[in-house]
Amino acid sequence: MIVYRLSQSSYAADLSGIGAEMAGGRWNSKGTPMIYAAESRALCVAELAMHLPLGLVPQNYAFVSFKIPENIPVLQLSKKQLPSNWNEYPHPNETQQIGDRFIRDNKFLVMRVPSVVVNEEYNYLINPRHSLIQKVQVSDLSPFKFNERFFRK
Repeated sequence: MIVYRLSQSSYAADLSGIGAEMAGGRWNSKGTPMIYAAESRALCVAELAMHLPLGLVPQNYAFVSFKIPENIPVLQLSKKQLPSNWNEYPHPNETQQIGDRFIRDNKFLVMRVPSVVVNEEYNYLINPRHSLIQKVQVSDLSPFKFNERFFRK
C-alpha cells in the first residue's frame, strides 16, 4: 500500500510523528505522536489547504510516498463507528481520544479514517511507536510547488 504526505520539505520523510505530537490534530492530542497521510496526492493538497491562510502561498513543501507492506493489518474505521460529531470544526475531543487510544494500545501500525475534507476518501494514520514502523519505506520524495490560484483571496 502506498500512502502520501505533503509537508515542509525538511520534515517530509520524518517518521517520528513529532509535528502532530507538538500541535495535536483531529486524531491526536498534543503529546501523542502520529503521522498523518492520505490515500492520494490530491487529498493531501485538499487536507493541507484547509489549514493554510488564503493569500499566502506555502513554500518549500514536498510530497513523500510511504510504502507500507500489504501484509500489515490496518485498523479501518467507518463513519458508523465514529461519534456523530466526528467531522465538525473545530474537531471534537472524541476523535482525539480515538487516535490516542490507537497509539496507546499499539495493536496496529496503521489506522484508516474517513476524510472530513473529501467525502468517501480516506486518511491513514501511522503509529510511529509501533514495532513495525521500520517496515514503512519512503518510496518517493519530490518537491511540490503550490498553484498560486489555490490561495487567492
